[in-house]
Amino acid sequence: MYYSHFGLNQPPFKITPNTEFFFSGGNRGPVLEALIYAITHGEGIVKVTGEVGSGKTMLCHMLQARLPAHIESVYIANPSVSPEEILHAIAFELQLGVGLDASRLEVVRALHDYLLGRHAEGKRVVVFVEESQSMPLPSLEEIRLLSNLETKNDKLLQIVLFGQPELDQNLRQANIRQLRERITHSFRLEPLSVDETREYLMFRMRAAGYHGPELFPEPVVKAVARAAHGLSRRVNLIADKALLAAFSENTHTIRRKHVDAAVADSEFSAAPRSRTGLRPIWGVALLALGVAVGVGFYAWFQEALIRTPAPVGVQDRAAPVEKKAEPRVHAAAPAPKSAPASPTPTAVSAADQAMAAATAEEKEAAPNPASVSVATRPASSAAPDPATSAPPEEKPAPQPPAVSVPDKPATIAAAEPATGAPAPESATVSLPEGVSSTTRATPKAKVTSATRPARSQPVDSKDILEVRLAATKEWLATEAPTTSSIQLLGTYNPETLRYHLNDLSKVIEINKVFVYRTRAKQKPWLTVLYGSFNSYRAAREALDKLPESLKGNGPFLRTVAGIRGEISRHGAS
Repeated sequence: MYYSHFGLNQPPFKITPNTEFFFSGGNRGPVLEALIYAITHGEGIVKVTGEVGSGKTMLCHMLQARLPAHIESVYIANPSVSPEEILHAIAFELQLGVGLDASRLEVVRALHDYLLGRHAEGKRVVVFVEESQSMPLPSLEEIRLLSNLETKNDKLLQIVLFGQPELDQNLRQANIRQLRERITHSFRLEPLSVDETREYLMFRMRAAGYHGPELFPEPVVKAVARAAHGLSRRVNLIADKALLAAFSENTHTIRRKHVDAAVADSEFSAAPRSRTGLRPIWGVALLALGVAVGVGFYAWFQEALIRTPAPVGVQDRAAPVEKKAEPRVHAAAPAPKSAPASPTPTAVSAADQAMAAATAEEKEAAPNPASVSVATRPASSAAPDPATSAPPEEKPAPQPPAVSVPDKPATIAAAEPATGAPAPESATVSLPEGVSSTTRATPKAKVTSATRPARSQPVDSKDILEVRLAATKEWLATEAPTTSSIQLLGTYNPETLRYHLNDLSKVIEINKVFVYRTRAKQKPWLTVLYGSFNSYRAAREALDKLPESLKGNGPFLRTVAGIRGEISRHGAS
């Protein structure tokens, strides 16, 4: 319907979980990595809780897709069954061939034998239980007993419980404390903040094929976050209807009125339900009681006025009641984030020295050989003020510096070649707010053919590297030597870079990504830049505003003059 209007190739806000649309922001990425680590290395039971629509099912599907091949998963979507039925359900998913008339002892024996066989083959089995807050307490106890199946050194079965906050209430009961003591890891999916909602909206649009500028102005983002209470499913419903409303008006600008119409058309715009599922009817009862008392008092007061003559000069009228304005809820301003320290320069051309002397702020560096993978915790550190930095000294040919990887759970990422390549460092890819040089549309802006977002099609991942290399060659040939850009990452592996460029195209404007070739450690090297800025101030502001997920590799500023000098010294291949 509105897909071609916004240049999309698929629905951006479907509520059906699709792993291609997994958003690693809002702490979802780190939780996923921690779950993978807990399942592959831990023992006991793992618990994940979150409100309805917070993304638990999506996280469960991502786990199934990301787990190593030696881990077999069992998915229980409807846990509202008896203890005997839960055993048969697990046996059925594992295709054990146990009959429905088999006793509990026979089912447990078949499960034990199967798990022992898997353990002997070096494999593991994990059971995912969705909506576990609805599971009867005896069935939860049966789950605990299954966790007792073990060898001398290892547990044979890993269990992950996904549930709403009511699950925590169930686990507080005294008769289930043995299960509570078996929970070794507990995670909670918190609602998205306003900033995370902004990144989430644009991430979904980019993943669906949108390549235009920012589509949701700040007032619109705040309205969506407030109405959705930070729940991703509600954000999807509101955003989908808001896009449809904008399409019906033939505009590419999402306005507050479109969001208000979407919220009014949604079921959750009514009075909220409590966690027990009951509406707060006590509030309605108190309101009715207050009205009844007011009516009775008014009748008594009118009768008293009729019996008692009013004093001279007193008018028989009621004073107007002053209404107090309800306080507006404003989102708290995000805490300031520290920028990462720029890498130590290793080689500087004469043009760079002249530029550094002129601005006293430019910093150049050799290629940072750090590969990038998706959905991993970024590392950040404080950056020195470039205004006080002295111009770098002339040094020998650059050697790629080692990249330290912070402690974190095991990560499933594309590996760089082992020979001579530094340890890969991962960074979640998110939308860099404020980096785009295209002016963000405002609710009052008049949309013309010149301001409408381009309806470009997604770049084929097979050609994306060559396309960006050709665009970068033209950019370096035409830009002024003082033009600045932000270096994001570098790699030896073209195939790995194609993969990550394809991911970048989903979250940022790929036409502002530049790639050029040099050599490092006598091997071909590819460097990735972002943005083209006419002034150092604009580049510095863009660097400071990069989200934490793009700061994992320590991005820093480059000039066209410095890049040209690097290519001439080390030779493009």
